[in-house]
Amino acid sequence: MMGKRKKVALVAHDNKKQELLAWAKENREQLIRHELFATGTTGKLLEEVLDVPVKRFLSGPLGGDQQIGAAIAEGDINMLIFFWDALESQPHDPDVKALLRIAVVWNIPVASTRSSADFMITSPLFDQEYEKAHPDFAAYTNRKVPSK
Repeated sequence: MMGKRKKVALVAHDNKKQELLAWAKENREQLIRHELFATGTTGKLLEEVLDVPVKRFLSGPLGGDQQIGAAIAEGDINMLIFFWDALESQPHDPDVKALLRIAVVWNIPVASTRSSADFMITSPLFDQEYEKAHPDFAAYTNRKVPSK
């Protein structure tokens, strides 16, 4: 169950940071009602723009994307807004792919563009309790794996 107060991760590649900051500033009133998380530099910039605390992980290339993925898997983050740069290769592209994959595995809402973030934040569900379908991994976790 996602409570009314969501745990929202905000991430942006360097070429998308200004776009995310502008979007966050425009949507400050909606965002500050929730618990905010971010990777290193993005989190620092968001704290300055929004004037609220943001729980910061490491910078993305230094492991922050993986830390956010782990927090999603543990249920500590339930929404992801990730303005990623689709036109520039990143040194940590495998980490980015892993983060997006884990968000899909755990069935959390993901926005990767300004328009999808607009749809997400203006949904009535953004400020309501929401019972999401929880994936059933019993078949996977109980599978028989040969020891040799």
